[in-house]
This record gives sequence, structure tokens and C-alpha cells, in this order.
Amino acid sequence: MIKELTVRGATIRVHETGDPDRPPILLLHGIGRSLEDWSPQHERLSARWRVISVDLPGFGLSDRMPEPITLASLADGVLATVDALGEQRPLHVMGNSLGGAVAMQLLASRPARVSTLTLVNSAGFGKEVAFFLRALAIPGLGKPLLRRVDARVARRVERSLFHDRAHVTQERVEFALRVAARPENALVFLETAQALGGFRGIRAPWRRALLEEVSRHPRPTLIVWGDRDLILPAKQLPAARAAFPDARWHLFPDTGHMPQIERADEFADLTELFLTARSDSHA
Repeated sequence: MIKELTVRGATIRVHETGDPDRPPILLLHGIGRSLEDWSPQHERLSARWRVISVDLPGFGLSDRMPEPITLASLADGVLATVDALGEQRPLHVMGNSLGGAVAMQLLASRPARVSTLTLVNSAGFGKEVAFFLRALAIPGLGKPLLRRVDARVARRVERSLFHDRAHVTQERVEFALRVAARPENALVFLETAQALGGFRGIRAPWRRALLEEVSRHPRPTLIVWGDRDLILPAKQLPAARAAFPDARWHLFPDTGHMPQIERADEFADLTELFLTARSDSHA
């Protein structure tokens, strides 16, 4: 069920499924995206887990919170949303793209609240990123680019996310236009992109600092990538494996930026195996 919560004066959407007494999974989406990017996993994981996905503050159909946009403020806003649901237990956190960086920031900031990490085509492991995200950092260009999101642009963006174009549905294009029509969303998108990157790509200082902090709080970690990712290329996978030397990892063939959609069944099986192994080892 998707519902709205008021968190620090902002309206935040939450999708919650499964038995609330079961162990909680928290699902985090990427820049400019929404909780809908995790809908297929709600269907597949809810039998054994309490599954929670949220719009990051200021993204999707949710309001921003008062603080400037940083990884720390996004992670803090996500945790405040989870708290508003009454969920206080450690979380199995899964993050796609920017959501992966937010997941790592959540571990760095509040390690007691994170049980495991699943990083899906995650930001934080290299400077390479799609050109349109780098172009947003060019002075005077970012805002006009984001104002020009029409059906053609929205479809082109959706195509960049999937290797299999069958996933570029009219429903996804129409929802992208609905999100883009919210005036605040473009400003949050731009603020986030400029906080984390520039025309040369994703900045190294915050990546180094975040990985150094996360290394102080080791957690069972699963790293997943699609080998045809046009947003964050799969050549960043070795850096992710180096940062998490004890992590399990999987590279999906013929898969783009969102394996949780494009390989929904295989992704669910993979994460179920990972999470169940962790639960069994602590039984």
C-alpha cells in the first residue's frame, strides 16, 4: 500500500507491504526517480519480509525537507520517514544508483540502524556517469535542461535505463512526466547533481570520505550490477568489490541500470538467498 506521511513538515510517500512483524527491508531509489522503481520487488519479497520503499525527500511525488540537499540530509530524511512508520529495528537496506550512496551514508551516520547492505548499480565507486547528469553542472545549462522534459525527452531517459526496451512503457513515460511537472523536483534534482558531481563526473572527495567511514562499520554486503548500464558503467564494479572485499557480488548480463526491474525474478532470488543466509547464520 502506498501512503503519505508528514515528516518534518514534508509530505513523503511510502510503499509498505508484508507482515510488519517480519524483518524490515528498506528500498532506496536513484536521482530523479521514485519508489515505483522498486515496485516489482514488493511483489516478490513481501512473503518473508516487511518491505518499505520511500521517495527520497524532494523526489518522486514527495516534498523536500528544509535542509540543503546532501547525502547526509537525504539519509537523515529517509531514517526520519522510517521512524514515522514506527520501525526502529536494524534494516536490510537496498539502494539503487544514488540510493546506494544514501544507503552507505545511512550506515556511516547511523550504523546501529543498518543490518545489511545491497548496492545495486550504486553511485560512489567511480567518476564516470552519463553525460546528461554531467551537463547539469554546467553553469546556466542545468535549469533549462530540466525545464525541457517533454514526452520525447522522458522516453529517451527511460531508454537509457534499460537494455531491454520492453521496459520503456507508456506508463513509465507518463509517470516521469508527472514527476517532472512538479516545479520543486527540478531544483532538487539540480541541487543533488551539483552537490555530488561536476562536468568531469562524480567528485572523488565525498566518495573517498564515505567509503572510508563505511569501512569502519563492516556489514554483510551484496553488490549487484547490470553489464549494460549506461548511467554508471559496470567497469566501476571492481572498485566496489575492492571497497567491500568480503561482499558477495553478481553481474547480470544484458541488463541496464535497474536490475531490480529488468531482472526482477533473478534479483529477488539473489537477494532472498543473501538475506536468508544472514538470518540463518544468526539463528
